[in-house]
Amino acid sequence: MYIRRTTIKSRRSGEPYFTYRLVESIREGGRVRQRTLLNLGRHFEVPQAQWPALAQRIEALVGGQAELFVADLDARWEQAAQHYAAQVIRARAGRHEGSRAAGDYHSVDVGAVEVVRPRSVAVEHVALSALRQVGLDEQLTVLGFNGPQRAAAIGTLIGRMVAPGSELATHHWLQQRSALGELIDFDFTTLDLMALYRISDRLLAHKPALEAFLYERERDLFDLDEVITLYDLTNTYFEGTAHANANAAFGKSKEKRTDRPLVTLALVLDASGFPKRSRVFAGNAAEAQTLAEMVQALAPQTRETPPTVVLDAGIATEDNIAWLNEQGYRYVVVSRRRHRQFDPDNACLIKEDGALTIRAQRVVNDDTGEVELYCHSTQREQKERGIAERFAQRFEAKLQKLADGLHKPRTVKRYEKVLEAIGRLKQKYPRAAQYYEISVEQDETGPNAKAIHWQRVTPVDDTLPGVYCLRTNQTEWDERTLWQTYVTLTDLEAVFRSLKSELGLRPVYHHKTDRVSGHLFISVLAYHLVHTIRLQLQACGIHLSWEGIRRELDGQDRVTVELKREDGRTVHVRKATRAEPRQQLIYDALGISDRPGQQQITVV
Repeated sequence: MYIRRTTIKSRRSGEPYFTYRLVESIREGGRVRQRTLLNLGRHFEVPQAQWPALAQRIEALVGGQAELFVADLDARWEQAAQHYAAQVIRARAGRHEGSRAAGDYHSVDVGAVEVVRPRSVAVEHVALSALRQVGLDEQLTVLGFNGPQRAAAIGTLIGRMVAPGSELATHHWLQQRSALGELIDFDFTTLDLMALYRISDRLLAHKPALEAFLYERERDLFDLDEVITLYDLTNTYFEGTAHANANAAFGKSKEKRTDRPLVTLALVLDASGFPKRSRVFAGNAAEAQTLAEMVQALAPQTRETPPTVVLDAGIATEDNIAWLNEQGYRYVVVSRRRHRQFDPDNACLIKEDGALTIRAQRVVNDDTGEVELYCHSTQREQKERGIAERFAQRFEAKLQKLADGLHKPRTVKRYEKVLEAIGRLKQKYPRAAQYYEISVEQDETGPNAKAIHWQRVTPVDDTLPGVYCLRTNQTEWDERTLWQTYVTLTDLEAVFRSLKSELGLRPVYHHKTDRVSGHLFISVLAYHLVHTIRLQLQACGIHLSWEGIRRELDGQDRVTVELKREDGRTVHVRKATRAEPRQQLIYDALGISDRPGQQQITVV
């Protein structure tokens, strides 16, 4: 084998340029001719001085001499030799594939067996099956994506599902760690890094069409009835200042990262957890101000009864509820009311599961006509009591420290200053402070405080711990239906947790506005596929998070087994390892093959 440089003229401009090929000399009918094994392209970067050593190393790898050391080959080109050798073997497998009958026996040296080029394949196989199931690959073609663009989009989406990271990390994963290219018959080593950035822009440009297509497709696949609409927001933080991003702003961080600028993602979902629409807002966007814009864009003009909108307390302002009423929407929202009445004698049992008991009291508000559902959860009561006790202990400890300081030098003693310190404590611990009656005793002989006294009290309007209130204009629904509709909000919270922890939503390393929006949109697209997989597994009794599914599938790879024959030739077998029982359960539930990719056999 050797590398040859050839001069070719451009058909478009007529300008000459160089192209490089890996060739070998063969004898046919008493004559010697050169046969091209591999086209190395016009951007072949290996310096000419390394060509002989590189060709020698490729020939050794193709011949199964993996242990052969080529002294003249620079170590940085070893990966290139491995890649080109794999391409030669694959090309030869393609020429001979299908010609071998069942029962292909060889006499080999079992002591010289080598297993090389392991690449992860299981999670990629499951993700690709979901992508094809919803028809996203075909839709990309409809939207005008060519072959390499479609491969880049698939690589980006599945990379976000399997190994979330930056474009640089995804590029390395596609080229060095994953067998996804073998599953879609695309060589990701020919894909430059900028192609991943450009494909993010292209996906974002088709965002409305992709979201509409995926949701309609998912409704057909799972026979969804569009009766519930969930709406909420989350935010994520930037690494860096993000001066070039119009949406970057400081605000209340859900990850407590107030030191970083934020960007907000709003999602509208149906009751099954599939996203209908997403939008990026500024990091300091008020939750309550985004509702009308998001929900109105989804309002079906031909629908007689719009879906019921379910909102958390952060968005359920009086203005938003009034807007929903004006637009004819039904709604179930979490009330912002601080005092929540609850009469156990007038409540009905909603759910009882071990230590968890949920009761609900239905009350009709005479002024608004709304149904108010006061729900009591024993689990929530236990949690709230635990939190309240923790804050009470901290509050008392601060009061005790302040009281002890009255008898120490260089501490706060003046009566007015002690009152100010207590006021700051009440401001810092408002939930705990309402249960305390505090008095400060002033020294009769001077301006200092002499003692601080406190005792626990019960506020007049105290609410039973574990009670929350739901408001709705769905007057026909009973207590159980209202409560079950409300708990779908927990699905939305689970979506945000998955986007952030499992699908690489945080942190954001991009700074440009569109690139950040593209980064968030790719995570949303990836979630469509994740939820498609999880719903099918749940129907078969497999209730795993996406991280749990990835753990179960981890360990199945595509590998090449090299077998040395008696005649000196080498048999290369490229195939997936056998699925473990835990992986087989997932494959069977999804109805897909347990051996990802085709088997390729090559004799060199």
